[in-house]
Amino acid sequence: MTIEIRKTAVWVEETHLEMGKAINPPTRKAVAVAVIKNPFASTYAEDLSVLMDAGATLGGLLGEKCVQALGITPAEAESYGKAAMVGENGELEHAAAILHPKLGAPLRAAVEKGAALVPSSKKMGGPGQALDVPLGHKDAAYVRSHFDGIEVRLNDSPRANEIMVAVAVTDGGRPLPRVGGLKSEDALGKDGLK
Repeated sequence: MTIEIRKTAVWVEETHLEMGKAINPPTRKAVAVAVIKNPFASTYAEDLSVLMDAGATLGGLLGEKCVQALGITPAEAESYGKAAMVGENGELEHAAAILHPKLGAPLRAAVEKGAALVPSSKKMGGPGQALDVPLGHKDAAYVRSHFDGIEVRLNDSPRANEIMVAVAVTDGGRPLPRVGGLKSEDALGKDGLK
């Protein structure tokens, strides 16, 4: 079964000034969203492999869109995250099927490496509702400066029979990080933690 994508959206958020201090270079977050038809809307299905396969396709597609929007090489990506919102005729497990078994590997390929778990969130909702995409360092979970997130919303999505899927990628951490912990440049990226 082919994924039916109704729309995609991509944008970049740049922070140039924080607490009166210039951020140079600005911190940047890209987010790419796909709104897809939910093949299991209003229907219980034991086998969700169609959505798992959709996750594999969307992980690569959306991850690549983020990297392109930032104008960086995959190796320059520093953090990532994923999220999905299921419309009212779906169930939370539909979001889980997209996000967890197969989305991660193609996203990691799009950002080169990615030893750390990809932070995720899932929820049910409707058109115009906010979806928070959590962010974490792609190679080392202990890099606190990259604990962050970005909010996405589309005024017409997700409709009752749809799923809105989002992937976010950054080329740096939060502006003005100062809570300590492992620094990005000191991360080894071998075990996904340090």
